[in-house]
Amino acid sequence: MRLFLNIVFALSIASIPAVAQRGAVIRTEPNASVWLNGVLYGKTDASGTLEIKNPPSGVQKIRVRADGFKETAKPLIAGVNQFTLAKTTDEAELAFQEAERLSTVDRSKAAEAYRRAIKLKPAYIDAHIGLARTLSDAGDVDGADKAIKAATKIAPRNAEASAVEGRIQKAIGQNAKAIAAFKRAITFSGGFQPEAYTGLGILYQERAEEAAGEGDITGESKNYDEAARNFAVAVKQLGTGIDAPTIYQLLGLVYERQKKFKEAIALYETFLRLFPDNAEAEAVRSFIVQIQKQMAEHD
Repeated sequence: MRLFLNIVFALSIASIPAVAQRGAVIRTEPNASVWLNGVLYGKTDASGTLEIKNPPSGVQKIRVRADGFKETAKPLIAGVNQFTLAKTTDEAELAFQEAERLSTVDRSKAAEAYRRAIKLKPAYIDAHIGLARTLSDAGDVDGADKAIKAATKIAPRNAEASAVEGRIQKAIGQNAKAIAAFKRAITFSGGFQPEAYTGLGILYQERAEEAAGEGDITGESKNYDEAARNFAVAVKQLGTGIDAPTIYQLLGLVYERQKKFKEAIALYETFLRLFPDNAEAEAVRSFIVQIQKQMAEHD
């Protein structure tokens, strides 16, 4: 699972108006990536449009990036949000955009493009983080570790870099260091860091499963409680972003393992309300039916 999250906000939020709880529409270049509060919500269609359903209430920030254009961020307003992007000739930015485009297609070529961006602009923090992610996904843990150390040296309090550091530490079995890195990410971001909360949730879930396998009932219960707490925060922060459906299902599974059947059903019903057309919707409906049968058997 890859969560493309950047929680370092570029603009002050002090004077941004609140957004009503209704849909918002983004209009810009075709195939542009759109983030809400650093959470990826998807890409615009061929007409340059993306609808964000059920945006959170209160202060919100939209960030838009399209190939060949400068990235732009501004406050979200209810209704239509028009983004007129400016062309870029910045070679480092263009190399970074190429790397992002290749990251899900050819990791080796993506890594080359990230390195080219870094060579052109050594302090390009997003390129360092992108390189670390790509190398980690490719199984090059040592390379990923070096890349993320370079990122944290440039920006010691960068929340996303710390979250990626946590993922890398977890991958090599350094769970204590992973927890510390995830918690730093949460601190650096002022509490809004769904990637870090997700990382903690997965880590504690795995610990709970290990404890269950060893017959450690206390350890199982304690770690499932921690997993549920962290997944619940991640779900709330992800809103209807593209990674949210996966975390909903992880949290639902934890609730089921805890035998918190009412909480699991309520969560799955929320999933179906927010993501009625999701590919997993039918499976989630079956989860509800199965839980209801278990509850009936125990009555």
